[in-house]
Amino acid sequence: MCLYYQDNIDLALPYFQQVLRLAPDYDKARETYKKAKRLMTKKEEGNIAFKQGKLKEALTIYSETLVIDPVNKLVNSKVYYNRALVYSTLGNHSQTVDECSAALNLNNGYIKALLLRAKSYKSLEKHEECVRDYEACMKLEKNANRETQRLLHEAKLALKKSKQKDYYKILGVKKNANNDEIKKAYKKQALLHHPDRYSSATEEERKKHEDNFKELGEAYTVLSNPMSKSRYDKVYEDKEIDEQLMKNLIDEQAEVLRAFFKSDPSPGQYRFRFG
Repeated sequence: MCLYYQDNIDLALPYFQQVLRLAPDYDKARETYKKAKRLMTKKEEGNIAFKQGKLKEALTIYSETLVIDPVNKLVNSKVYYNRALVYSTLGNHSQTVDECSAALNLNNGYIKALLLRAKSYKSLEKHEECVRDYEACMKLEKNANRETQRLLHEAKLALKKSKQKDYYKILGVKKNANNDEIKKAYKKQALLHHPDRYSSATEEERKKHEDNFKELGEAYTVLSNPMSKSRYDKVYEDKEIDEQLMKNLIDEQAEVLRAFFKSDPSPGQYRFRFG
């Protein structure tokens, strides 16, 4: 029984057979022996389907496996992990996270499930959760794994970057956009969010568009200037974000922006900025 519930089914089977030879009427042993064989067979069927690329079939088989013995937590945690692998292959990262979480609820020391969930969190741009899972892996691993260290470092870097303003994203342009494309994107977005268009809107809506308009101006001021754009690109894309340098760059641009935006603007006081 112990081997069976410790996910050593292949080692447990001979002992079940021996017990049943000595006590053929031992119903609990016979019932558990049948479950063990069904678990092994079903799990292997699912693995074969997965390897053959029959992903929907694999999901169905793994689901059937889970109902054989809900009490066997370690085996079922691996089945949930296998389901997570299927969803990950399908590109369904949200469902991958759910399946990994189910596996971890049954076995909170399951490193493979933590790693896969962290990878899925990264794809979902849930950077704090990603860092948390990689840190949990580091604590669980007996010897510091260099690959996990690298992944944790990258996750922390991505988390830092996510908290910095992405001026390209604000303007809706690609990283390699030229000055004309940046100017065109700014004009389009600025017309959309110009506060004068929302003079009769609710205070909440006016504030929202005012903030968007100012943010667009900040992004355009940085990216339309070759020197500040070059510095921004270097800081933002650097493998080690220099937070102080980024702060200094933004502060410099804020000084410029103060000349364009007043603390309590009235309609007609907002202007477009072009180089």
